Amino acid sequence: MNEQWIKTFRNALKSKVGKGWNVINSRGYIRLQVGKKPNITSITTHYKWSEDDWLDALNRIVLVHKEFEEAKGKLDLKSCYAIVGSASNLASHDWNEALEKYKLFKTRVNAKTWRTKHQPVILEAFKALQKKRPPKNGEQLCEFALSKWSKGSQQRRHMRLAIYSFLNYVVNREDFPTYWLPPAITDDEVVSKTKRIGFPLTDSQILRLINSIKNPKWRFVFQLMATYGLRPNDIKHLHTRNNGKEIWSDYRKSQGGKKGSTTEPRQLCALFLQDIDNSSINWNLMKRIHIKEELPPLNDAGGVGQAVGRFLRDNKVWQELKLEALAEKQQLTPYSFRHRYAYVGHNRPKENGSYRAPKQIADAMGHSLDVHLISYSRFMTKELAANFDQEIVKEKIQR
Repeated sequence: MNEQWIKTFRNALKSKVGKGWNVINSRGYIRLQVGKKPNITSITTHYKWSEDDWLDALNRIVLVHKEFEEAKGKLDLKSCYAIVGSASNLASHDWNEALEKYKLFKTRVNAKTWRTKHQPVILEAFKALQKKRPPKNGEQLCEFALSKWSKGSQQRRHMRLAIYSFLNYVVNREDFPTYWLPPAITDDEVVSKTKRIGFPLTDSQILRLINSIKNPKWRFVFQLMATYGLRPNDIKHLHTRNNGKEIWSDYRKSQGGKKGSTTEPRQLCALFLQDIDNSSINWNLMKRIHIKEELPPLNDAGGVGQAVGRFLRDNKVWQELKLEALAEKQQLTPYSFRHRYAYVGHNRPKENGSYRAPKQIADAMGHSLDVHLISYSRFMTKELAANFDQEIVKEKIQR
């Protein structure tokens, strides 16, 4: 019997609400316990003690905890659970009010664009929220809201961007729970059933993490890793060239297939993180490398990778992100910053509307095109693949 989910559930509960809250199996249902012996208060929830129900139960308990803490002893646990209600995670937040604020926030979107590229999918999402069994998280909400548009179509792509933007807004600006964040993967990504898939962090998730880090030296590390798609070992091999106008990594990674073969030094190319209003975030990293801004100690036994991993393991937000990745059957690792770089490289168009060639992204990441296609072909959209075919045909015609 696989009981790994029980450990994951309890760790997640501790991470989100702190000590003193626990869950046990009570005749096949999840029983919530609060306090320490001999003063334990408990209530049996309607969620089954199963791997299928624990995430929904966790979301409900987080809201119960908030209600319980705000009551300051005026309400007991049972009352708080009842107040949250059967549709708790929906009723506790005013989606209509959030939408009106979001419209004001999107000042650069004209009436026609709103009507054709934002409003349709948001209306579908609101229909889902009014169902008897409404979605319980961002992934479920997106799945329902996008269901009327064909996968791979340009229209669905526009709608996906719109609903993702709205959900990022309600979480980051209106304090909705993080489980309403949109999924990190797209409909076109192929997830293998036999291999754990590396989780590409979203920009909003990376910003949550960086904002939680008080040490400026460590913030600098993760700003670099996210912006340039670095391996942890790249961090110790950075310098500038051309009077500080280029940033390079001299890290040489062993290549399989030929003894002694290594990767070549490479120039790094930025893919800036974007805020929720799609504005680029420039941390002035090139200049900071040029003036040799101090990094944290990275000479621990086990190398840079171990030092980075050890630091992240002690970070509360990182542990939350691991659970978010696990919910999508993916694995969060320090390479998830690099996976984000690959995803954005393939899916965020350049200013002229065109997409980067896979070879360009592979060169920027410091590996061969073959290695890149094996690792990151799942990030290539159908639109992008069609784009490459058309470009090849055009080149032949021009000749």
